[in-house]
Amino acid sequence: MKNNNKFKLDLWGGITLGILILYAIFLLYPLLNMFKDAVIGAVGLTMEHFAKFFSRPYYTNALKNSFVVSFAATFTSIAVGTPLAYIFTQYKIKGKKVMQMLIIIASMSAPFIGAYSWILLMGRSGVITNLLKPLGIILPDIYGFGGILLVFTLQLYPLVFLYVQGALSNVDNSLIEASENMGCTGFRRFFKIIIPLIMPTLLASSLLVFMRAFADFGTPMLIGEGWLTFPVLLFNEFISEVGGDSAFASALSIIAILITTIFFLGQRWLSNRKSFSMNSLHPIEEKEVHGFKSFWLHFYSYFVVGFAVMPQVYVIYTSFMNYKGMVRQPGYSLDQYKQIFSSSLGRSVWNTLFIPIVALIIIVLLAVLIAYIAVRRRNWLTGIVDTISMVPYIVPGTVIGIALITAFKRPITGGMLIMVIALVIRRLPYTIRSSVAILQQIPMSIEEAALSLGSNKAKTFFKITMPMMSAGIISGAILSWVTMISELSTAIILYSVKTQTLTVSIYTSVIRGQYGVAAALSTVLTVLTVISLLVFNKFSGGKSVQL
Repeated sequence: MKNNNKFKLDLWGGITLGILILYAIFLLYPLLNMFKDAVIGAVGLTMEHFAKFFSRPYYTNALKNSFVVSFAATFTSIAVGTPLAYIFTQYKIKGKKVMQMLIIIASMSAPFIGAYSWILLMGRSGVITNLLKPLGIILPDIYGFGGILLVFTLQLYPLVFLYVQGALSNVDNSLIEASENMGCTGFRRFFKIIIPLIMPTLLASSLLVFMRAFADFGTPMLIGEGWLTFPVLLFNEFISEVGGDSAFASALSIIAILITTIFFLGQRWLSNRKSFSMNSLHPIEEKEVHGFKSFWLHFYSYFVVGFAVMPQVYVIYTSFMNYKGMVRQPGYSLDQYKQIFSSSLGRSVWNTLFIPIVALIIIVLLAVLIAYIAVRRRNWLTGIVDTISMVPYIVPGTVIGIALITAFKRPITGGMLIMVIALVIRRLPYTIRSSVAILQQIPMSIEEAALSLGSNKAKTFFKITMPMMSAGIISGAILSWVTMISELSTAIILYSVKTQTLTVSIYTSVIRGQYGVAAALSTVLTVLTVISLLVFNKFSGGKSVQL
């Protein structure tokens, strides 16, 4: 089973062609169709839609706002997440395991739930706002840039934390000891030794944070109030043009793809320049801390983690309050939950389970096959498939939704099929990545031995290779699952009354002022997320989540 650059039309060659055809139909064709809509007008080639965008401050300001808040969120997330990861790796902190689970939950929850939570806490009639108002304390407005940045930071710093914590586990403790012997300790060691060592990881995490912030639709839509961002602009322009000319929305989508692609390539270039390998023969050992230093380390850790999960805790608490319509009444009640499961909203819970399950089955099958041909059957065609499979990683969810709905107007739009296709495209890279990682650790000699004993290629793959890949497959599948049940940006474009999911129901409930119902729906989604992460923890042997 030697890897070469020649394509051979055998079993795996046929699978490679089949996967490439699927990508051509459901990813490349919609994106190319969107590009055609953007540049082909009634009289032929035209740039009028791009000219319209760049000639009007209303549109360019939205792009500028997205850049400003995304860069700011990247900086603040790194500033919060990096020291926390260093503290967790370097020192013994009480309650660390519980806090790590809370950090992961914060990173996996739907971003717009954080925005909704802060409206309840610090909005114009929020709990904290009303509590401090009699004391003469006026809090900064939670709406606009400040609110978006707060939500993004608390939602995205866990991604930096997880990446940096993984990188610090590969740092050799002898480097730390050597720096101490040379008198380099504390903040000086952190900035002079640790930061340069983990710079490639910081670049990778900063790209992920930037792209998440840049592509987020729900948070600025709920809490922006005048701070128009690019995804919200894209959504508004597309919704206003449904049934008519969608060319301008397609042009906006092309601009979004170009921006994310440029940042992705830039990050890869910087990472390649600064990349190096480390062998952690002596991993960093956690140290006991005492006195004033112990107090501040624990205070920082508890404050950051507690502040990040406080909104979710309050949403759960709110779900048990007594609401009559839009007005909160004294006492507590389960009426919100009864309303969910006794009305059409109960269907959104079912859709949130059924649609991702169907998508997950397809994802697992495709991810395993793509991982196998990428690692074991390398040639020019599998290289193309491997490259295309990562395209959704850099394309915003709103763009994927618009591309699919403009390419397949009928008969699949508005039904579950289009929702499944969108989720498969969006979340397939997660399971591919984990499957590739585990397959690279399996010696090829095992498969060669099976073939030499008379087993055919298909039987060898399904009976021997796939079971050995099960740990990586399950881990990636659970991560794909968690991100699918909290998906909003694609679902808000593609859903219909029959395919409304929990995230869409939460969003629409908040917009209508049904805060009790929204809180109950958010709690159901949080419970599903926690259960999924506990299952991940079980199958991964306690390994840290990394995206």
